[in-house]
Amino acid sequence: MPAMNKHFTFELLAQDGQARAGVFHTPHGDIPTPIFAPVGTKATVKGVTPAQLHELESQLILANTYHLYLRPGDELVAEMGGLHAFMGWDKPILTDSGGFQVFSLGDINAIDNEGVTFKSHIDGSMHRLTPEKSIHIQENLGADIIMAFDECAEPYDRAYNEKAMTRTHAWAKRCQTAQTRSDQALFGIVQGGIFPDLRAKSAEYIAALDFPGNAIGGLSVGETKAEMHEILDIVNAILPADKPRYLMGVGTPLDIVNGVLRGVDIFDCVHPTRLARHKAAFTRTGRMNVGKAVYANDPRPLVEGCACYTCQNFSRAYLRHLVNQKEMLGGTLLSIHNIHTLLQLARELREAIITGTVEEYVRELGTGD
Repeated sequence: MPAMNKHFTFELLAQDGQARAGVFHTPHGDIPTPIFAPVGTKATVKGVTPAQLHELESQLILANTYHLYLRPGDELVAEMGGLHAFMGWDKPILTDSGGFQVFSLGDINAIDNEGVTFKSHIDGSMHRLTPEKSIHIQENLGADIIMAFDECAEPYDRAYNEKAMTRTHAWAKRCQTAQTRSDQALFGIVQGGIFPDLRAKSAEYIAALDFPGNAIGGLSVGETKAEMHEILDIVNAILPADKPRYLMGVGTPLDIVNGVLRGVDIFDCVHPTRLARHKAAFTRTGRMNVGKAVYANDPRPLVEGCACYTCQNFSRAYLRHLVNQKEMLGGTLLSIHNIHTLLQLARELREAIITGTVEEYVRELGTGD
């Protein structure tokens, strides 16, 4: 494992209850926490340009190892100067390990202690992904934060979760050994399904490996909200306080609030742009189906008082027209609003933590799913 670059340091600036406000320093800039990272699966946040992401004050975006490995290929991305140059994004990038997509999208041919053999969901071609291969791909992609290869199991199968957790732990150490670049922060991943004892065991093991940051995987995959919250309470009580904590694939307004209150620092989710492509907008108290007939003559913005470009310039009536006519601009404008909503929520939570008013802020927020 290479010596850590001096830029990868985490400063914990304030704490209010379990909620934390900090800064994670990276080679491509500081990441203020708590923070939401829009997802750019295939090296693009769908429907939104990098310039628009800058205007939204996005500080971190996520790209997907599995998809970029298959197309256009990590070697090509490396030839183009890495993801930052390839996609025209000059701020921090995080790549996942590809593990979740292998298990959710790939046609698994074999899983063993060395890695996974799977068929591409695109063309049926056979591939082999190991911890070492995942790190090699992510080093070619060149993100600031990279993830250890893990096995994400169905949350309620205890026997499978024990096996997957054991593999995840062994693979985490192999990822550390395989890493050669000192300008990337490798995060370990906690697994263990919905089983408190397995989660505690996994958190203790991953914490002991002394990664520069730690992730919590295998949540928001079918378990109840109460089960998610119990796991977060258990895991975050064990993970070191001086390292950022990343809750993978979770990002509704309600989930962000509940995660922050339990000590999570980083979130990502495809919801903002996926919902936008399906005519839906986030509000602080729920979701709005913009395609409904009730908005046909509505001159109001999506959300009164929202400072995003969409709400400052366009009516519900116009947005309804766009999405019902399947105009591309509709998805873009809804994506801008949805991303703004989650980024602004994270910024406001951060300010409330710093001022010691997070409980009051959450009470007044009345956030819904």
